[in-house]
Amino acid sequence: MRDFAELARRALTDSGYSMKAAARAMNYDPAYLSRVLNGKQQPSRSLASAMDTLVGADGALVDALLAEDDAARVARTAAEPSRLDGRTVESLAGVLAAYRRLDDSTPPEHVVPAALRQTRDVLRMLRGARGPYRDRLAEVASEWVQFSGWLFAQLRRDGEAVRLLNDAVELADEARNGTLAAQALNFKGYVSRRQGRPQGVARWFAAAAGTPGAHPAQRIGDYLQAAGGLADMGAHTPALHMVERAEKLTDEAAALPPPATAYWLTPDFNRLNMGICLLSLHRYSDAAGHLEAGLAGLPEELRDAPWTWEHKAALRKAVEGM
Repeated sequence: MRDFAELARRALTDSGYSMKAAARAMNYDPAYLSRVLNGKQQPSRSLASAMDTLVGADGALVDALLAEDDAARVARTAAEPSRLDGRTVESLAGVLAAYRRLDDSTPPEHVVPAALRQTRDVLRMLRGARGPYRDRLAEVASEWVQFSGWLFAQLRRDGEAVRLLNDAVELADEARNGTLAAQALNFKGYVSRRQGRPQGVARWFAAAAGTPGAHPAQRIGDYLQAAGGLADMGAHTPALHMVERAEKLTDEAAALPPPATAYWLTPDFNRLNMGICLLSLHRYSDAAGHLEAGLAGLPEELRDAPWTWEHKAALRKAVEGM
């Protein structure tokens, strides 16, 4: 309830609504809405849905709120983790998916506090979990830790980001999930790029591409970004070999849906990765074409996501270099 209240309050502020204006727009009692936004009363699903529509959260606020019976089940499991059941695990995974969608439309600093609380709660549960659903919970825990690391990476809190991403890799290995391990390594490459360290870019993206169990769409993006790091080091021939590796995976990746834990890895998104790579190779016109197409191909709700700012800046640089 506290996490929903914080997320909803910040979402209303981002959308320019005061509490009274929001109550009026949704036709709800201001006193009731005040209690919800201050974490003193559980919101109804209908209020969560109305608020979601008001701020354009695309269902994320509704899905971040567990149904009453699921919330009770999660609370019981938190108190006795050894009695972990499958429905609890999937409820936690569903909340995480909602947080990921919120990150696509909300500044990361607004998601961090609630995400960290959720991450700590899931890790506490994992420590005491037993039985056939523990491995699945380890996957969900790895993804929660990875997501928190990603939020810190966006905020340039690099030390905290890397610590969490290292933990996420360990949890993914424990769960034998190569897709999650590769994504955490990918985010370490992102941190290195933001730091201007091409050696780290080449190292971590290449490690992600070579992770057993990585999805072909992940490997395409990782090879392209590793190539960008090599190009920034002046190693253009090895960079072009990396690009060739990526291109050979195109048909294989197109035949599969993106991994559920990296839902954004569509062919259009990998055009953004190709654009970043070509920019490092100083092929400015080609880079601009891929970046323009990749940004235009994003779903409308993602086009202003904070993580797109890097690609928009790269597009401006590519156009300037033409």
